[in-house]
Amino acid sequence: MAALTSLVLRSRPGLFLPQSSFLDSVRFASKKAGGSSKNLGGKSAGRRYGFKKLDGNFVHAGNILATQRGLRYHPGAHVGMGTNNTLYALEDGEVRFTKEVYVPPPRSPEATTVICKLPKGVVLYKTFISVLPKQQEGRFKLVDMV
Repeated sequence: MAALTSLVLRSRPGLFLPQSSFLDSVRFASKKAGGSSKNLGGKSAGRRYGFKKLDGNFVHAGNILATQRGLRYHPGAHVGMGTNNTLYALEDGEVRFTKEVYVPPPRSPEATTVICKLPKGVVLYKTFISVLPKQQEGRFKLVDMV
């Protein structure tokens, strides 16, 4: 009877189970996985925020005047502001830094959080960066085509 069952199992390939175990067919790594012990954190360079052009410098249109996180410097005349609060010149001219009285819009978050906490009668000053356009000549010379 035992010979008959072994003959039946050999004749049907789907029913025949191999005698070798699963671990014999597993392949292991030939090299040990090496871990890294380097500590690379904290070695990135600084972001170098601040003003890039000083008071009195001559700038061309498009020159960056200041890079900042938040609004430390406010755009004045002939100065534009990028999406990351970078201030840049809109005209050729001379840079001017001024301290001016700052009055925020009435229902802005700054008015409700900052201005309400200040003592009565205190004036709030902010630094504005402006560009004074270069003076154009008062007279024009006409050149005759010869």
